[in-house]
Amino acid sequence: MKLKLTLLCCVFINCALAQDSIFARRMVDTLTSPYFWGRGYTNEGMSKAGKFISAQFKSYGLQPMKGKDYMQEFSFNVNTFPGKMEVAINGAALVPSRDFIVGPESQGAKAQGKLVQQDSVTFVNAENRIIVSLQNKLTWSVAQELGDYTVIQVDKKALKGQPSAVSVNIENKLINNFKTGNICALVKGTTKPDSIIMFTGHYDHLGGMGSNTYFPGANDNASGITMLLSLAKYYAAHPQPYTVAFMCFAGEEAGILGSKYFTEHPLVPLSSIKFLVNMDIMGTGNEGITVVNASVYPKQFELLKQVNAQGNYLVKVYSRGKAANSDHYWFTEKGVPAFFIYTMGGIKAYHDVFDISKTLPLNEYNDLFKLLVDFNTQLQKQ
Repeated sequence: MKLKLTLLCCVFINCALAQDSIFARRMVDTLTSPYFWGRGYTNEGMSKAGKFISAQFKSYGLQPMKGKDYMQEFSFNVNTFPGKMEVAINGAALVPSRDFIVGPESQGAKAQGKLVQQDSVTFVNAENRIIVSLQNKLTWSVAQELGDYTVIQVDKKALKGQPSAVSVNIENKLINNFKTGNICALVKGTTKPDSIIMFTGHYDHLGGMGSNTYFPGANDNASGITMLLSLAKYYAAHPQPYTVAFMCFAGEEAGILGSKYFTEHPLVPLSSIKFLVNMDIMGTGNEGITVVNASVYPKQFELLKQVNAQGNYLVKVYSRGKAANSDHYWFTEKGVPAFFIYTMGGIKAYHDVFDISKTLPLNEYNDLFKLLVDFNTQLQKQ
C-alpha cells in the first residue's frame, strides 16, 4: 500500500510539472505572437501585453498592489519606426532586421547617394547625413531621443562587395510622453503581511522596426514574465507567511525606466521588501544560472546555492557582482536586497529577430521554478 501511495504521488508530481511545462510553452508562444508585436511602441504592443498580464493576475486571484487597478502608469519619450523601412546598398534591396537594422536614435530619411569610406566598417553619405556601419551581428535597442542623422547597421554577410551607394526610405516618429505602466500585484501574507518577498521582470521588448517586422523577445523577456506568472499562479493557490508581490516592469529596454519609476513612487514601503528576485532571460539553463549581486549579499547567495544543491536542480550557480543591467538595480540603490538571475547556455539570440519561442528550449524551467520556490521558503525563515 505504501509503495502504491509513493508511486501515485510521483505520478501526480510529474503530471503537475508537465502541466507547468505546457503552461510555460503556451505563455511564451502567446507573448511572442504578432498580436503583441514585440511588446513595444508600435501597434499598441506594450499596451496589449500589459492588459494581458493584468488579466492573468486577476484570473489567478491576485490583488492589485494598490487600489483597484494592477497598472501603475508613467510615461517617457521614445523614438519609433512605424512605417517604411527600405534600404538598398549598391542597388540591392536588403531585408529589414535580417540584413540591416536602423540605429534606434535615427531620424527618418528618404534619399539616395554615394557612400564615402571613413574606416574599415563605416561609410558615409554626408549630404543626407546617412551612416552605413558594417556589423558581424545585428543587435537592436530603443532610444529615448532623436538624432539628426540616420544610421544603417548592415550585416557583413548580406553584402557581396564594398558599399558604394545607398538608397533609403525610412519613417520614424518621436513619441513624447509615451504612456505605459508597470503591472503590480500581490498575494497577502498569512501571518506577516507587512514583510514582502518580491518577484520582478520586465514585460516590454523592442517592438517593431517598420510595418512588417517585429522582435519577438522570447528569451528576453517572455521567459522571465512566464516564470513570474507561474510563480504568481502557484502562490495565489499557496499563500505564504510573508506577502509575495509581483512586478512586471515597462520601459526596461529603454533604460530600466519602469523600476526606476516604481522606486521613486513605491506602491508598498521599500523597507517592507525583505528580498527581491528579478528574472530576465529564463529560457535556457543547461549551463546553470548567473546571480547578479551575489557578492553584495553573500549570505543569501550561500542560501541559494544550498537550496540548489539539496534539490539537485541546476548544474551551476555562478556569482556576479553589482551591475546596473536590469530592474533589480534601482532597488538595491534604495537599500532593498535583490538578486538578478538569468540562465546560461543554449541559444545565443539576443535583441534580434531570432529570439523566437520555437527555438527557446525551456529545458531547465521546472527545476528553476522549484529552486525559486524553495529559496523563497528559506528566505521567510531567516
